[in-house]
Amino acid sequence: MPRPRVIGLLLALATLLAYLPATHDRFINYDDDEYVTQNQVVQRGLTWAGVKWAFTTWHASNWHPLTWLSHMTDCELFHLNPGGHHFVNVLFHAANATLLFLLLLSLTDALWPSAFIAALFAWHPLHVESVAWISERKDVLSTFFALLALRSYVRFAREKHRRSFWLAVIFFALGLMSKPMLVTLPWVMLLLDYWPLQRIPDPEFKIWKVRRFVLEKWPFFLLAALSATVTFLAQRSEAVASLAKVPLTLRFENAIVAYGAYLVKTIWPVRLAVFYPLAKHIAWQLTATVAAVLLLVSAAAWRRRRHSPWLLVGWLWFLGTLVPVIGLVQVGDQAMADRYSYFPLIGIFIAITFTVAEWMSRAQLPKIAGAAVPGVLVLSACLALTENQLRYWRDSEALFTHALAVTKDNALAHLNLGVALEEQDKPEAALIEYQKAAQLDPDRHEMYNNIGKLLMDEGKPEAALNYCRESVRLNPKSQFSHNNLGIVLAELGQFDEALGQFSEAAQLDAHYAPPRFQTGRILLKQGRDAEAMPYFYEALRIEPENLQMLTYISRVLAADENSQIGNGPAALALATKASQLAGKAQPVALDTLAMAYAATGHFDEAVQTGQEAVNLARTAGQKDDADIMQQRLELYRKHQPWRESFRKN
Repeated sequence: MPRPRVIGLLLALATLLAYLPATHDRFINYDDDEYVTQNQVVQRGLTWAGVKWAFTTWHASNWHPLTWLSHMTDCELFHLNPGGHHFVNVLFHAANATLLFLLLLSLTDALWPSAFIAALFAWHPLHVESVAWISERKDVLSTFFALLALRSYVRFAREKHRRSFWLAVIFFALGLMSKPMLVTLPWVMLLLDYWPLQRIPDPEFKIWKVRRFVLEKWPFFLLAALSATVTFLAQRSEAVASLAKVPLTLRFENAIVAYGAYLVKTIWPVRLAVFYPLAKHIAWQLTATVAAVLLLVSAAAWRRRRHSPWLLVGWLWFLGTLVPVIGLVQVGDQAMADRYSYFPLIGIFIAITFTVAEWMSRAQLPKIAGAAVPGVLVLSACLALTENQLRYWRDSEALFTHALAVTKDNALAHLNLGVALEEQDKPEAALIEYQKAAQLDPDRHEMYNNIGKLLMDEGKPEAALNYCRESVRLNPKSQFSHNNLGIVLAELGQFDEALGQFSEAAQLDAHYAPPRFQTGRILLKQGRDAEAMPYFYEALRIEPENLQMLTYISRVLAADENSQIGNGPAALALATKASQLAGKAQPVALDTLAMAYAATGHFDEAVQTGQEAVNLARTAGQKDDADIMQQRLELYRKHQPWRESFRKN
């Protein structure tokens, strides 16, 4: 086997091994819900309806249909087992490292510098976020297509085969449909035209000589313009911050400082966090210092362009590919993000590696002492730091606890840590985190929504009401806020207003089941049983494996005293499914299954299942529930089904 193939294979295997711990990580509560865990369309796997949705939705404030399709494929293969989803990310990352190595080798014929750059790309801790975060599938997927596009473009540039050119266009289009940040790829192609392809030999970059190469790439620029337009339209309503919130001066200051921060974290990758909050004020001295450094490096790269063209190409690769996410069009509340450096850092790695190789060649240093030993030490340090950074991605609590430890005034980290603590049944600790988040960012609606939900879960609807109203006021386009406000209002008996909130939530998201389900429950309480059933069936259509909904609706079908609503066979089918999902370990699911058996005349099965439910409830210390289940059990023994009214007096 030729040596490059061996190196490429070893690089991929080492990368797989380095990131193997990620396959044991869980989903996190930041974006993974939008992309997978709470996305019912994605969870259904690959369906025609899902494919249509992927190409027509702006969900998550982006148009990236291939990313949606890749998540659907994961759900088709692995369901909601996070290990499988993580492993696919790792596979793409390993493939990207190998593709980068082959691309650089074909461009430069420099075996070991190409291998070193690819290894830096594969093992640098700044790239942990793109690989260990399931929601960042778009990073590894788009880069996969970007590298394939560049390989095809290089083939075209050298062999003049139009087939390779159009193949590069296709790969570029696929990359844009994975993540629109790739709009700058034509810029990278122009840089490669200068070095190492040397299609633009004039070091003065005369416009009339460069123009031909720009016009040659018109399909790429056209696709980039279309993608940028669609992305802006997708993000402008929710994700893009207004100038009132983030003034233009602050955007420019943050952009400059962010460039410097990326460089610092490239050289000294410590104190990495999943979220870096945007500062409300940046000292002009810091901005001026970083701007001076950037200008000095740019000037040095320009002056060295004839003797060290890789320095200019690598530097401009880094600067140019970061432009879409540097914050001039501010999306979200972050100052910067590790994931944004996934593709741009290739430029820095190229500039540094080939510059160091040139210095060593001039100094005539021995290969082992001069290159191999320092290279191994650098890569070993990267691997060690990457393994350490991977530890923080094991779950949401670890991730956001670490973020709070290495950043300041991080409202989002407090918020998401609170969610993680609430999921662990630690409401007091969660409330503290929510309150800290609200103090730091009083305009963030999620905190009020979460506090209201927490108080509601504790049986305090009166206390929850104002928090839920404030959440809706701050973000009237949040279906979750409207739904939670509706639940609180329903608990307080304000049914008409609650129905209005559920209607609003349903209109905001056609694939959100809870408001349909909650509407059905209110209609039952109002004695409008027949009107409730279509809402229940619609909720189950959207979310067919929701245990709570399956259990409740099967109970209505089995036990409603309204004979026109009762449907024993349908109740039995739903209750059986609920029991299977619960693994026969939840007394409520078994109790409902017993009701369904009785409703269909299977009283022996009803008695047996009802007794199991009673036993489980008593073992779990649920005495009141067990007593009620026992009453139902006595009816089954007399061959009588259970009947009840769901109307609220």
